[in-house]
Amino acid sequence: MPKLPFYQVDAFASRPFEGNQACVMPLEDFLPDAILQTIAAENNVAETAYLVRKSENTWALRWFTPAVEVPLCGHATLASAHVLFEEYSFKGEAVHFETVHSGSLIVRRLADGQLEMDFPCGPVQEIPVTDDVATALGARPVQAWGGMFYAARFETPEEVEALKPDQRALKDLGVPGEGWDRGNFGCFAAGGDGVDVTSRFFAPGSGIDEDPATGSWHTMLARVMSERFGKTDLKCRQAFPGRGAFIDTRLEDDRVKLIGTSVTVIEGSFTL
Repeated sequence: MPKLPFYQVDAFASRPFEGNQACVMPLEDFLPDAILQTIAAENNVAETAYLVRKSENTWALRWFTPAVEVPLCGHATLASAHVLFEEYSFKGEAVHFETVHSGSLIVRRLADGQLEMDFPCGPVQEIPVTDDVATALGARPVQAWGGMFYAARFETPEEVEALKPDQRALKDLGVPGEGWDRGNFGCFAAGGDGVDVTSRFFAPGSGIDEDPATGSWHTMLARVMSERFGKTDLKCRQAFPGRGAFIDTRLEDDRVKLIGTSVTVIEGSFTL
């Protein structure tokens, strides 16, 4: 029976049991989509990343949640680069990923050992807060934006950490971002213990009630924080109960740099 290489990585983490889990599976060629989706469902973590090498420093990259293929995933990209640098001993300065919906993504290894991702950052637009969204979130945001996702601002980090949304109601609300369904909500407040912004990310529209560490959300958060507070460099905390993550961001025109580390927690093979 065929065996596929398999790594489970805690991304945006300095030690096991922090950050967000991703499975990384380097392949010779992409398998049929139905099989890729079935494997991701079996893995049952936020994202499974599939890599196919195209040249010396370039890989094709795709991401699947247990339910759908997504157009962009930050933590699984970080995990993929981590596997190439640490487990496959890639010696280059930067890994290049070619993606279907998000173009070319570059991940560089910094002098301190952290990895820096270079991601696109789309425009955002302030939108009204509606009663159905406030009811589904269980609290009324003071401000909201539409873009890749729905971004909801609260006054204090404590309000964000206390949120207990109705996930079934949330799934059909929000904004349909480019390549994304409704039901993807980033909730944030300026400030927090030693950070510039504290957030959580609810994604029932992508098959995940709450994501522990979300790179794609932080590209939008970087834009929103720049427009609302004039900050282009951020220390961010994603306050997922029991795990959470710290992500540094830097907005540069229409790109965002996302900086973090990862830890391999499982290495083995997947048997088809």
